[in-house]
Amino acid sequence: MLDKLKHIEQRYQEIEARLSDAGTYADPALAAKLNKEQRDLEPLMETYRTYVRTQADLEQARELISDPDLGEMAKEEFAAAKAALPALEEQLKILLLPKDPNGGKNVILEIRAGVGGEEAALFAADLYRMYTMYAEGRHWSVEVDSASETELGGLKEICFTVQGEGAYSRLKFESGVHRVQRVPETESGGRVHTSTATVAVLPEMEEVDVTIDPADIEMQVFRSSGAGGQHINKTSSAVRLIHKPTGMVVECQQERSQFQNREKAMRLLASRLYEQEREKVEGAYADDRKSQVGSGMRNERVRTYNFPQGRLTDHRVGLTLYKLDAVMNGDIDEIIDALVTADQASRLEKETLTSS
Repeated sequence: MLDKLKHIEQRYQEIEARLSDAGTYADPALAAKLNKEQRDLEPLMETYRTYVRTQADLEQARELISDPDLGEMAKEEFAAAKAALPALEEQLKILLLPKDPNGGKNVILEIRAGVGGEEAALFAADLYRMYTMYAEGRHWSVEVDSASETELGGLKEICFTVQGEGAYSRLKFESGVHRVQRVPETESGGRVHTSTATVAVLPEMEEVDVTIDPADIEMQVFRSSGAGGQHINKTSSAVRLIHKPTGMVVECQQERSQFQNREKAMRLLASRLYEQEREKVEGAYADDRKSQVGSGMRNERVRTYNFPQGRLTDHRVGLTLYKLDAVMNGDIDEIIDALVTADQASRLEKETLTSS
């Protein structure tokens, strides 16, 4: 590990030298690439340099322990450095794990009402609001690509793009069936109902990232419409793309121009095709994408939101929080952090088994 870190540090120093050379900025694309590589390596280098300094402190303190004047202070410094090293080593192992190639991409989220009728649609709208507020808190932008609303303000389905640094790496664990237990607004008897909504998470792909033959695309145009069939505009600016080889259909109706809607729809199609191919490679893809969103049945859940008890449980990591109001207002970092930590632990274990 230390040999690998020394090589990475050499590369980091090389990048620093090139970025300090004014000539590098004559090529903006190269400068941008080097700046990104520097940013990506920075956390690893900071931790590694702290580790090297701590090791040096440990050795220096070891040499001074026998000194009659400095011995006591040296013992304290030796103990502190020795205690700090294991955590630094663990952090270095995590930072050296292979990066998700899509980690830096924007993310497309698709939320669909599952079991539960109107209450499921209202819960889907609540989840959309939760993710929107989470994105705002991280200064990410949210753009709706398509949406189908109900008369009561729920969402049959919504597809939206979140743009921002680290969006996919943070939100990729949200895919699956989310279950809600609460008294619906439409329930007069005060009984708790169980409903579901499904969430799919895709890294946003550009058209160039995925090979799409234009001859395989059928484009249809129609008028954008909102809840109850009310027209948002009078022109046929909304776009529906059909990928004939797979039968995949995507729509975008939020932009005012047909060109903008087609451009966004092509990115969405590329993302879905990429995800389809990735899931096939992993051997877990089904044509209806059940590997991500399941069927929406109540027993296929990654997380439960229990409103009467103010409780949220993520079943994958066994995390239970009693702050449901805060969660629904976008305070989901604690949940995501737990999922990230569990993922890192799993990958570390696999890495250890592979290298042993």
